[in-house]
Amino acid sequence: MKNMSKRTRRLALTATCALIATGGAATLAATGAQAAPTAPTTQAAEAAPSTAAAASGQTGPYLYLGWGSPPKATDVMSATGTTQFTMAFILSDGGCNPKWDGSRALTGGNDQSTINSIRSAGGDVTVSFGGWSGNKLGEKCSSASALAGAYQKVIDAYKLKSIDIDIEASEFENATVRQRVIDALKIVKQKNSGIKVYVTFGTTTSGPDANGKDLIKRGAAAGVDVDGWAVMPFDFGQGSVDMAAATKSAVDGLKNSVASAYGLSSDDAYRKVGFSSMNGKTDVAGETVTLDNFKSVVSYAKSHHLARVSFWSLNRDRKCGSGGDADACSGIDQGTYDFTKVLAGYTG
Repeated sequence: MKNMSKRTRRLALTATCALIATGGAATLAATGAQAAPTAPTTQAAEAAPSTAAAASGQTGPYLYLGWGSPPKATDVMSATGTTQFTMAFILSDGGCNPKWDGSRALTGGNDQSTINSIRSAGGDVTVSFGGWSGNKLGEKCSSASALAGAYQKVIDAYKLKSIDIDIEASEFENATVRQRVIDALKIVKQKNSGIKVYVTFGTTTSGPDANGKDLIKRGAAAGVDVDGWAVMPFDFGQGSVDMAAATKSAVDGLKNSVASAYGLSSDDAYRKVGFSSMNGKTDVAGETVTLDNFKSVVSYAKSHHLARVSFWSLNRDRKCGSGGDADACSGIDQGTYDFTKVLAGYTG
């Protein structure tokens, strides 16, 4: 399928889900033209009060421009008060060269114009590398230095303050590649003072699996100060699951792994972990993250001051209409951008 995250890979939603024409959620024009950015409304700002700005990458839903009738980012900012977005995904073009989805040039297209419009409206982005499918830079680059160079091309192209390594599938399952990613991130940290680095991967309901634990241990052994280790608490394959409880237990398990590997206290470890949820119906039958579930886990995140809270995806943050793309909606009864509004006020 297309180069997108596991979060949408199995397409459990029916093909009747689609974009609803509300809340400024129009499909981006093929030319990539953006309307003049507008400042967040007073009403949106009041809906998501904040006493301090979130760190770069600490929040921000995933926005994917390759499919799913992506909403115009500046319209989302105006409607919700959110100022951060996680742009997905950077992949390999077949070699050790980064491109959007492995095919679109880094600059000069719709991806760049969208990022420019977000920044013009007072927001910013975290760029995500990886996802479930497609050619992964961690596998296509033959050395840590080459991989770090590929990451650097994107950092330089957008003067990024934060990056997200969404390590999944074969990139996650290969120990050699896991080490290469860790070593590359160490180089990135050394060359880019102050940059925030987040590492996102799948999980069980009780925390990271063997691959996830190994990745964290490798990070600690290499001395890499990852700003946020984040799990994706969904697609458990266990049928009907209390998704709020499962998210909390998965993050608790992640916290324990990070605390053990880095020698941190429980409180300090919570401040180095986080999660990326999935809004509405997930890829697995029986799993639904309701709006109340999401409010509960964001409240949990606030109580523990988690390093990163996000969800897949902004494209799905609306109820379904008739016909069209199965991943342009959440599959549940909700208002447009309800999940984004909950996330907008998160500052840790």
